[in-house]
Amino acid sequence: MPNSLINETSPYLQQHAHNPVDWHPWGEEALSKARTENKPILLSIGYSACHWCHVMEHESFEDEATARLMNDLFINIKVDREERPDLDKIYQFAYQLLNQRGGGWPLNMFLTADNHIPFFGGTYFPPQPRHGMPAFVDILQRVADFYHEHPEDVGKQNDSVREYLQRASEGRAPLDGEIEAAVLDEARRQLENSYDNNYAGFGAAPKFPHPTNIERLLRHWAATGGSVTDGSATGGADVQALEMARTTLHAMASGGIYDQLGGGFCRYSVDAQWMIPHFEKMLYDNGPLLVLYADAYVATGDAVFQRVAEETAQWVMREMQSPLGGYYSTLDADSEGEEGKFYAWQLAEVQQLLTAGEYAVLSQHYGLDRAPNFEGAWHLHVFRSLENIADELHLELPSVQSMLKTAREKLLVARETRVHPGRDEKILTSWNGLMIKGMAVAGRRLDRQDFIASAEQALDFVRNNLWVDGRLLATSKDGKAHLVAYLDDYAFLADGVLALLEARWCNDDLQMLIALLDVMLEHFAADDGGFYFTADDHEKLIQRPRPWMDEATPSGNGIAAQVLLRVGYLLGNSRYVDAAEKTLRAAWQDVRGFPHAHNALLTAAEEFLYPTETIVLRSAGESAGAAEEMAQWTAALNQEYAPRRLLVAIPGDAPVPPGALAAYTAPAAGVIARVCREGRCLPPLGNLAELHRREKG
Repeated sequence: MPNSLINETSPYLQQHAHNPVDWHPWGEEALSKARTENKPILLSIGYSACHWCHVMEHESFEDEATARLMNDLFINIKVDREERPDLDKIYQFAYQLLNQRGGGWPLNMFLTADNHIPFFGGTYFPPQPRHGMPAFVDILQRVADFYHEHPEDVGKQNDSVREYLQRASEGRAPLDGEIEAAVLDEARRQLENSYDNNYAGFGAAPKFPHPTNIERLLRHWAATGGSVTDGSATGGADVQALEMARTTLHAMASGGIYDQLGGGFCRYSVDAQWMIPHFEKMLYDNGPLLVLYADAYVATGDAVFQRVAEETAQWVMREMQSPLGGYYSTLDADSEGEEGKFYAWQLAEVQQLLTAGEYAVLSQHYGLDRAPNFEGAWHLHVFRSLENIADELHLELPSVQSMLKTAREKLLVARETRVHPGRDEKILTSWNGLMIKGMAVAGRRLDRQDFIASAEQALDFVRNNLWVDGRLLATSKDGKAHLVAYLDDYAFLADGVLALLEARWCNDDLQMLIALLDVMLEHFAADDGGFYFTADDHEKLIQRPRPWMDEATPSGNGIAAQVLLRVGYLLGNSRYVDAAEKTLRAAWQDVRGFPHAHNALLTAAEEFLYPTETIVLRSAGESAGAAEEMAQWTAALNQEYAPRRLLVAIPGDAPVPPGALAAYTAPAAGVIARVCREGRCLPPLGNLAELHRREKG
């Protein structure tokens, strides 16, 4: 018989609905049952694409004897961390307090029945003693015995945990002094210190993409005068920052972390060389990486970055966008019970699919002429450049490029016939916000209207299904939207809407953006600055986090501050600018202590210290000539990497809300640019060349 998870929308929870464990979703029914029966709670948190979550399920949660012990001793609650990031943030932090090291998934925490405070916890537990870890069944018995036999010790520890959780929510005293630009330079130094000079990226294996790190380096290069002419760095800027960013982007694009056939990035590389990934693909990685590669293409003129951005966006539309418009969440690492099986190749299969010439090129390019690199098979990873292969084979480079293109197409078609990894088809508001921004930026930078249209479809889905009575819901699947939204839902979606406004003007979207920011200020703002992760009318939990640090996704506080600043400058709304400054002041002691772990807040600080330049273009009426001229202006400006600039192009016949934008009236003919920077607005400019002269001046 199925357990209580059978009616949940989360695919991860549904995967456990037929376990012999009497699983419950998080909610009052399960929590009340724990109090009534005086049983501790086993809270198990994971997600559908998590490989080790699947392993522990097969080893322990599907085992009848283990399940009987769990059911006898505990009230068992299963949580999808993607649907309930509020619970995940709290209990991951509690795990770190109890174990003095970082957590992960699966996360298995044991909570007291009355106040839900954890007194013991771990991540993966094996079914038998292994690698110094006790068996899961032994853990279960010991934990239950300790809970009932030593209630005073449990209570004392709970008091300490509760105190730490409360202190973490309160944060430090807001900064009274200056927000110093020197912290931006310190972040740059820290990134250099953690940079891998051998293989690029940051830190050792496992190697994560860390898009906010690369963005910080690109912004630092631009801020120090960096520009690119004909692909070469000029301007006496911090070229080393550019090279660290560019080399890392190339290393990832050439590595196995990038799907060389289908596009899109996996979660991380298990090795330092970026060769073999953990094969799950997450929407939240690919949205920011799409922004990054599109921006890097404009910043450097590097065609590889253009190709990667286009392939990734095409993968998103092909595999991750629902027919109703919203973006799905993840692709599993596993298929047919094996991690990476969908992506690996045997030589005989490849040889059978390709001509001799195609195989000669592809095998050398992707290392099939070397020893297997993944469990007796080959996972594609760039080993040799096409220029080098062309020289060795005595062929012209265009011919080699053409053969590789046809070879990749043939392998992709063949791969499509395989059993695909599972796809988590729930649609999360926050992750959709990240991808809406990614598609909008890529569409604007690469002049791809289909990418912009994809972002519009996703925003329409959110507006029609997850925006209810002026508030957001967090998740939707199979027509059911539920769970009150979190800070990241509002901040990331607002950022995506703003990026879409830069790609094309829509007054309805501006109104939604304003509504999102107003709800954030009303329901999430802390009195002393910044934003809590949950709203003031959210379910009361043991902590109300106020997170500053970037994690797998950028800090919601950092993105909120960025959007508030930009929209505040655009609309002349001092309330938004003041809220952003208050956020920075509340976070600054933490930011100053560890700058490069707070890159989203650093970007907001940079734009507070050096206010965003806003350029508003207005064209005349419905004239075809004016529309064509507007397109010329936007095309030229979109090809400039100016990270401290906000550009909106408003057709003359488009509605504009009252306020600052309404003062930017449409011209009688042609296009007019109104530029505001550093707290002052310049006279209107009616000539693109003149605008460029002013920009350089």
